[in-house]
Amino acid sequence: MTEEIKEQIQDSKLADALSERYLAYAMSTIVSRSLPDVRDGLKPVHRRLLFAMRHLKLDPKAGFKKCARVVGDVIGKYHPHGDVAVYDAMVRLAQDFAVRYPLVEGQGNFGNIDGDRAAAMRYTEARMTDVAVALMEGLDDNAVDFGPTYDGSEDEPVVMPAAFPNLLANGSSGIAVGMATNIAPHNVGEICDGLLYLIKHPQTEAAKLTDFIQGPDFPTGGLLIENKDTIQKAYETGRGALRVRAKWEKEELGHGLYQIIITEIPYGVLKADLIAKTAKLLMDKKLPLLADIRDESDEKVRIVLEPKNRAVQPELLMEHMFQKTDLQNTFHLNMNVLDADGTPKVMSLKQVMQAFLDHRHIVLKRSSSFQLEKIKHRMELLEGFLIAYLNLDRVIEIIRGEDDPKPILMAEFKLSDVQTEAILNMKLRSLRKLEEMQIKTEFHSLKEQRENLEKLLTDETLRWRAIANEVNEIKKKFGSGTELGRRKTIIASSPASVEVPLESLIEKEPITVVLSEKGWVRALKGHVDISDVKFKEGDALSGWLHAQTTDKILLFATNGRFYTIMGDKVPGGRGFGEPIRLLIDLPENEMILNMFVYNKETSFLVVSKKGRGFRVKAEDVVAQTRSGKIILNLAKGDVAKNSLPVTGDMTAIIGQNRKLLIFKTEEIPFMARGQGVILQKYQGGGVSDIEFFNKEDGMPFAFGNGIRVERDLTMWIGKRALVGKLPPVGFPRSNKFK
Repeated sequence: MTEEIKEQIQDSKLADALSERYLAYAMSTIVSRSLPDVRDGLKPVHRRLLFAMRHLKLDPKAGFKKCARVVGDVIGKYHPHGDVAVYDAMVRLAQDFAVRYPLVEGQGNFGNIDGDRAAAMRYTEARMTDVAVALMEGLDDNAVDFGPTYDGSEDEPVVMPAAFPNLLANGSSGIAVGMATNIAPHNVGEICDGLLYLIKHPQTEAAKLTDFIQGPDFPTGGLLIENKDTIQKAYETGRGALRVRAKWEKEELGHGLYQIIITEIPYGVLKADLIAKTAKLLMDKKLPLLADIRDESDEKVRIVLEPKNRAVQPELLMEHMFQKTDLQNTFHLNMNVLDADGTPKVMSLKQVMQAFLDHRHIVLKRSSSFQLEKIKHRMELLEGFLIAYLNLDRVIEIIRGEDDPKPILMAEFKLSDVQTEAILNMKLRSLRKLEEMQIKTEFHSLKEQRENLEKLLTDETLRWRAIANEVNEIKKKFGSGTELGRRKTIIASSPASVEVPLESLIEKEPITVVLSEKGWVRALKGHVDISDVKFKEGDALSGWLHAQTTDKILLFATNGRFYTIMGDKVPGGRGFGEPIRLLIDLPENEMILNMFVYNKETSFLVVSKKGRGFRVKAEDVVAQTRSGKIILNLAKGDVAKNSLPVTGDMTAIIGQNRKLLIFKTEEIPFMARGQGVILQKYQGGGVSDIEFFNKEDGMPFAFGNGIRVERDLTMWIGKRALVGKLPPVGFPRSNKFK
């Protein structure tokens, strides 16, 4: 190692060296790649693309040129990055589904809304649009600063003059180091209205500007479903979440059948991905209201949704689709931009618009000063020409007779160096009387223009009036009166909350629910005979019922609580099922007594072992959580004994003391929760069984292998809360009615 190299080596901590270099990389990413300039709304790659196309004279009236030629010029002269990245940026500027007001007009395959990529750059051609031309008006008038390119061989604009409000009109998105930006596109006509109001009322706030700029205007249309307060807050802070929904319509098919047609999808959603994801959800049975989805799109979006059946309401189907698929999307607004000094900053709507107007004010002053200097220079030449015409013979004599006529002309006619050079370079055919008249006319015209420019440069009011005229011209050219400028995204109010019934989201299938004595539960497919159902050793059948997967299953436990599980949540019938405690929070020392299918019209009788109980409506026992819903309050030492649907006008109850009491069902009150009333009194023991029947049909009970009906019930009928009498001869010794 030489001494010269050793002297250049510096000791530095690794952390310091890394942080210094990482900071340099971060700033390069932020300033030179990811964040747009608030003045022209462009990132460097876009600015260089347009500048290269301008040099290639690819204006809207010219012919197209190969994109490979444009990309080659960009990466060779201005943007030392990969050709793929540059071409992708160019393609996006040409896609009318990605950019609200395209800056590039493409010829060939430039991709589509399905996400298909553009053809290779050697096959596609492009030229600028009128919007791009408007962005660069004034580049030749010293309206903006130029800086050296990466190799110093040429100059490029630091920012575009931007007569078109590109940042808000086309939006921008990007991810830098430690920050990101996501700006929505807007309608130019509305932006211009807001700019005109801001020029007249500089002190206005962002909330007032939303009277003109109602919200984003996405190139893919759709519906913006946020209320005005939410939109105002987003524009005041520069950040916010805005929900966008697909646009749909109902198409009648006859015989009560219909289908849903999606005509516009949210911005940024790829149609092919949307359909693929929806189809997967459909196959996974997570969209029970939908039968099929088809893509019938051509140049326009047409996605067909078929409902499960004609009974499905269109609004209910679409609400569920909005919840489960990308047919509803959220645009996260983040107006993070580089200000005029190149500093990243999150701006409000007013700040963004004011920055654009301030830039246009600077551009107007610079271009006016440039034009004024050109006019003064031209007038100086014209004054020299007029002097030459007035003294034409003497001028010719000096030129012909003198070896060096320049100093003599300057001295004799008091001409400047510029004027003298112009006269000496004048062509002979210009020495006509007609040419003299044209010079005088041009001189007077330029004099008037000079006076107007001098007034403009000294009067700020006149400058803002001129800027307002420019804004009006942009509105006229690109506003809502044109096909390009009409609003695409509909501003809709925030939708009312539509409750999608849980049952409607489940595939309806018949099941047989089986519960064992040890608390194992399973669902057999179909309504089947359970006589062949097997159980674990030492276990046996506790209860079963026929239901649908869409049904709510109600479970009544010894702790007086009702539990609720959905039919589709009951584990399948393979094996012995699963413990019920995996589905509900049932304490270890408690057990399930009864199991029912929920029916809104049903009511239940709940009874404790000590003979207290009441009637409760089915809708009052449905639990929303795993812990269930307490219905029967139990005194110390008491437990829940039974629950059964109320099915008759008479109630029969028998105690462990083998006393039977019959009373009218109407004597049992309805309650939502409590201990209830005394149904039967006992000196010892408690309830053994309880049953409902209709008086005119008689009281049935098990007798041998059949059923016996006791019709003469006089000796057992009484009031609620009595002791009762011994049951009829032949009543089962188990004290059970069945």
